[in-house]
Amino acid sequence: MSSYTSPEHHPAFEEYCETIWELTEDGVRVIQARLAERLQVSRPAVSEMTKRMADQGLIESGGGEIKLTDQGIKLATTMVRRHRLAERFLTDILGLSWAAAHHEAGKWEHVISPEVEEAIASRLNNPTTCPHGNPIPGSTYVEPDLIALSEIEPGQNVTVTRIPEELEFAPGLLEFLEENRLVPGTDAKVVTKSPDGTATVEIEGEIIGISAFTAERILVTT
Repeated sequence: MSSYTSPEHHPAFEEYCETIWELTEDGVRVIQARLAERLQVSRPAVSEMTKRMADQGLIESGGGEIKLTDQGIKLATTMVRRHRLAERFLTDILGLSWAAAHHEAGKWEHVISPEVEEAIASRLNNPTTCPHGNPIPGSTYVEPDLIALSEIEPGQNVTVTRIPEELEFAPGLLEFLEENRLVPGTDAKVVTKSPDGTATVEIEGEIIGISAFTAERILVTT
């Protein structure tokens, strides 16, 4: 992949473009309130930043919805690619936990050069997803037929395939998923599904309870 390198942008612009891209990837309508929630900043701060980004030609908005321009998409996909490659490197090579790798990758993505980016990809044999199963832009990723865990009926067997970005930002959830082996590639059996959306699954003989919020977002294959 040929990365986007010019013109250089402030890390805040990179962070906002990446966040807009990830929210869109998760099917979330991007408005200022969603950006404020994800980035944990005030609405006035988001308003000011989006005005600056529009002046830079990175975003456009209409009807309250914020969308990346072609220039913004190029910047966003570069940042997402570097973040997800960094997570792979930090978990696969250095052995960091999911949560630690996610935190550190948020720093690395802003300083990785195109040369280092491609060296990491080569060292990892050009992975197609991050540790959570989310696609790495510019890779050969082909999306399988995915279904939310909440849609699976009790008694069915599934394979955990993807943990969307929204779950990565829920406090303590990455640790919970990793500790309970709810990670891409794990085979599980749905045991129960409650009317309120909560579920239980069996993994290697252990029963694990999953909240409705989490079950609605974990993506699996059958």
